[in-house]
Amino acid sequence: MSEPGKMWGGRFQGSLDPDFAEWQKSLTVDWQLAFADLEVNRHWSTALHGAGLFTTDELARVHAAIDDLANAWVERGVPADDPDAEDVHSLVERELGKRCGDLAKRIHTGRSRNDQVATDLRLYLRERIFGCLDGIRDLCAALVDKAAAHHDAPIPGYTHLQRAQPITIGHHSLAHAEALGRDRDRFLDAFARLDVCPLGSGALAGTPVAVDRQALAKGLGFHGGPSRNSLDATSARDHVCELAFCCAMTLTNLSRLAEDYIFFASREAAFLRFGDVVSTGSSLMPQKRNPDAMELVRAKAGQAQGHLVALLTTVKGLPMAYNRDLQDDKQSLLPTLVQTETTLRMAALAVRNAEFDLARCAAEAERGYLNATDLADLLVAAGVAFRDAHEQVGAAVNRAVELGVELHELPASERSRLLPQLTGDLRVELAAPAVLARRDGIGGTAPRRVRLEVEAWQKLLIEWDADGGPEEPS
Repeated sequence: MSEPGKMWGGRFQGSLDPDFAEWQKSLTVDWQLAFADLEVNRHWSTALHGAGLFTTDELARVHAAIDDLANAWVERGVPADDPDAEDVHSLVERELGKRCGDLAKRIHTGRSRNDQVATDLRLYLRERIFGCLDGIRDLCAALVDKAAAHHDAPIPGYTHLQRAQPITIGHHSLAHAEALGRDRDRFLDAFARLDVCPLGSGALAGTPVAVDRQALAKGLGFHGGPSRNSLDATSARDHVCELAFCCAMTLTNLSRLAEDYIFFASREAAFLRFGDVVSTGSSLMPQKRNPDAMELVRAKAGQAQGHLVALLTTVKGLPMAYNRDLQDDKQSLLPTLVQTETTLRMAALAVRNAEFDLARCAAEAERGYLNATDLADLLVAAGVAFRDAHEQVGAAVNRAVELGVELHELPASERSRLLPQLTGDLRVELAAPAVLARRDGIGGTAPRRVRLEVEAWQKLLIEWDADGGPEEPS
């Protein structure tokens, strides 16, 4: 006799080693697909009815059992540690059997766990993508609000973590929003490619049952229709890897935002201060205010990158079609999707609870020779070749460092010696507002340009809300 409760035991006489039986179970992870599996059972039983394998009364009993089980799990939760269930599919079949008898076994006619789990997973992933899209929208809105409030507020800009040129706080905020906008596009692109229905592909060769796969795909909300090749449909996991990359790239961009804000909050920069709701202190040092929220945001990227590498390594050597290795795809991807969604929310919370010290930011934007490039540009406007102007300004910076002054503070005698071509008031021409205002082209940091970009982003957020992204599965 084969082991009771197994969906595959017809040929087997003995029992699994207890340790192996426990080790090979996937319910602790794939229980999350339970409601998707119920929907797959609902629509597959409807397809079997259309093929003449269920009577109308039998179909009604199956659907009633599915509804009752769904309601029970909504109320009590899906058991993730059931000792008698190998995976979510065996759990669902057993629980449906309690409610509609042998009809639960008949639902599996013409179907394999291979096309079943492929469909379950795609349904689940489509729903989880919306959480990530909502999180991106929320964080972008927080950054746009920050940019709107500070579109004209100067702050030092950096390259190589060395002061480079003045920018505005608004310009910095929108830079991170731009990256997140591309992350959103990647999720939408991934959605379009996974929006195909594998159900009806069987184990690998298709189903012999005359089901209407077009109706199946439409009923399950797949806009890409049924998959075109059963061998590929049951084994393809590129959409899993693609979503893992979307998560890893999004969290990498969040890590960059976190790093900026952590540096800005340091005593050395002191450009911003995090509110109490996203900061903690030290158990030893009473004076500490640690940027914990953003530090944890920064940490999550490594986990997502590790899961992506794990997935790519798992699928790289697999032959067609399904292999048991693919059971572990959910173990890598599902936590990553949840982590991405929650991390986006925490990053938005941290941004909203970060307050810039505008006076200090403005003062520091005037220090550190951030206007050296503008001084060279003024020389160019006076007829000096840029390479010569670059060398001339370099000498002026060296002299300013020796004197302990900024370029616009050079004494008249030094200015006449080092910059004889210039006659204007450098205190005005090299002030941060003037430096910012010159960069008024598309993509520049001039306050007027940043304000226009804020308005464009505000319109885009409204469009995102109106569009809502891809249509959610019914």
